[in-house]
Amino acid sequence: MTIQIYGIPNCGTCKKALQWLSDNNIKYDFINTKENPPSRQIIESWVQTLGSKPMRNTSGQSYRALGEVKQTWTDEQWIDAFAKDAMLLKRPLFVKNGTAVLVGFREKPEIIKQKLE
Repeated sequence: MTIQIYGIPNCGTCKKALQWLSDNNIKYDFINTKENPPSRQIIESWVQTLGSKPMRNTSGQSYRALGEVKQTWTDEQWIDAFAKDAMLLKRPLFVKNGTAVLVGFREKPEIIKQKLE
């Protein structure tokens, strides 16, 4: 079983996560969301599993450029936004057996390992 990691290569958090996966002998496939943005259908399944709020990259320029209107958006509107601009997605996003299991890399190592096993 291989984990899929969605992110961008120059993201510091993605680099940290990939190093952690390698150090823990966890096999993964890395998907560069800039070069291969996920489809709307895939994003919709992630939002159904994780919710749109944890998936928002609130520190990025794309997020700030949305203005205040984003505060009132529904999950459906967020799905559309994520599909139009993958930079709005928090990174890294971990997918196991086709299901999103974790977004970001701030959990304790034992929780991350548990979600990925």
